Amino acid sequence: MNVKDYNYSDRLKCLNLPTLRFRRCRGDMIETFKIIRKIYDDETKLTPSSIENTRSHQHKLLKVCKV
Repeated sequence: MNVKDYNYSDRLKCLNLPTLRFRRCRGDMIETFKIIRKIYDDETKLTPSSIENTRSHQHKLLKVCKV
């Protein structure tokens, strides 16, 4: 049986991958850690995003790099 024939949860188990929900949560935690620990350099500014997206919440940060 091919992996593409499995449903989503069985496919993740077969490939030993975490769920999308887990990966998103992990990414949010990593970014929060970087912001709290001030890991970003002085040229990188984090500002509230004004980009509207109907598929997510409005509490996002936009990373602006000086060129």
